[in-house]
Amino acid sequence: MSVAICLFTADLRVHDNPVLRAALDAADQVVPLFVVDDGVRDAGFVVPNRAAFLADCLADLDGALRSRGGRLVVRRGDVVAEVVRVAEETGAGSVHLARDVSAYAQRREARLGRALETSGRRLCVHDSVTVVPPGAITPASRGHFAVFTPYFRKWSDVPVREPLADPDTVPVPAVRSERLPSGADLADGAPSPVLPRGGEGEGRRRAAAWLDGPVTRYADRHDDLAGDATSRLSPYLHFGCLSAVELVRRATAVGGPGAMAFVRQVAWRDFNRQLLADHPEVAHEDYRPRGDRWRAEEAAVAAWRRGRTGYPLVDAAMRQLAEQGWMHNRGRLITASFLTKIMYVDWRVGARHFLDLLVDGDVANNQLNWQWVAGTGASTRPNQVIDPLVQARRFDRRGDYVRRWVPELAEIEGAAVHRPWLLPTEVRRRLDYPDPLIDLDEGRERFHRARSGGER
Repeated sequence: MSVAICLFTADLRVHDNPVLRAALDAADQVVPLFVVDDGVRDAGFVVPNRAAFLADCLADLDGALRSRGGRLVVRRGDVVAEVVRVAEETGAGSVHLARDVSAYAQRREARLGRALETSGRRLCVHDSVTVVPPGAITPASRGHFAVFTPYFRKWSDVPVREPLADPDTVPVPAVRSERLPSGADLADGAPSPVLPRGGEGEGRRRAAAWLDGPVTRYADRHDDLAGDATSRLSPYLHFGCLSAVELVRRATAVGGPGAMAFVRQVAWRDFNRQLLADHPEVAHEDYRPRGDRWRAEEAAVAAWRRGRTGYPLVDAAMRQLAEQGWMHNRGRLITASFLTKIMYVDWRVGARHFLDLLVDGDVANNQLNWQWVAGTGASTRPNQVIDPLVQARRFDRRGDYVRRWVPELAEIEGAAVHRPWLLPTEVRRRLDYPDPLIDLDEGRERFHRARSGGER
């Protein structure tokens, strides 16, 4: 019987999975393979929060395959060596893989293609991660769009394919597998206390609940920090537990301003991926260098990481990240601007901290969103500074978000919680909360002076 390998990477699902579907169509039997990749671990990308979520995803995927007569085959080691070994053990003639855009993913694909060709086997790469594949739409003058708005116009005109039906059966040949890993097997250290459960089943449950009402209010409420009115589907998209194609089609079917605002946010994910695909170096290099001479502020950065800057909205968002492995998107903008423009610290410092904790930590989205805020990325307003006090007035007017995440300030009522340095002295003395790390006006002026070539 003919055999094909479906190599799962960023597409840990059975519904609308072009890689799995193509492998099933190509052969009588399929090896659903996941390799615990030494290269990903060595790159420092495997951290406790994502490891815990990944372990859930793999267990859920194995269950879904077993319900269809198959199972997930797990190997550990160098991904190319392990795939070739499984191909030799099973006589597989082809390997099917999702196209991805990071420098590592591009090298993996090239290495795997050469190794398989040497042994007379084929590598088949499929678009399984995005709605519109990177490179499918480009401006006339370059290989990627550098500004989101014209990209989104083109993106919106691309017909979205029909989701693929999930398979009834997945026949798997006899082949050795290691046991499913736990989070502790994958990464050292304890995860954050309150993480979402991973897996396609949980992702589809959450997506159905989101699309059955809350999405219609997204346009009006997505910036409401205390309201927590976003989808929280980003971890499931990052690991491929949900199909971006299916999600966009279902949201579009709901229609209305809320659903279409949500679809626009999914398009940002594709925008970042098409940029990284064309310039993989921007994961660690400035996309648009500004001549920054970033400050080395170790003690201040430590305070930022701990949520002890003295600015309650910044600190609340940083503590949410530590507790949940997730942060509201508005919080991500506020905390990133504070670090890169008020403190004038290199965006790579903040991006690394986010990658250390975010369950949805994604090279394309994380690095390029940090660059966007820092003004070295695809922003059309590179020197804009996001003022946390203005943001507090607009998006946490009553202070509920701060009181939830900064318990030292829980007794302070109303908007006064955002400016604890103005409280009466006797109240201030009993609060275990720091004074502001830096004066906002001074930090803003220092940033603009540095960007204009002056002292930092």
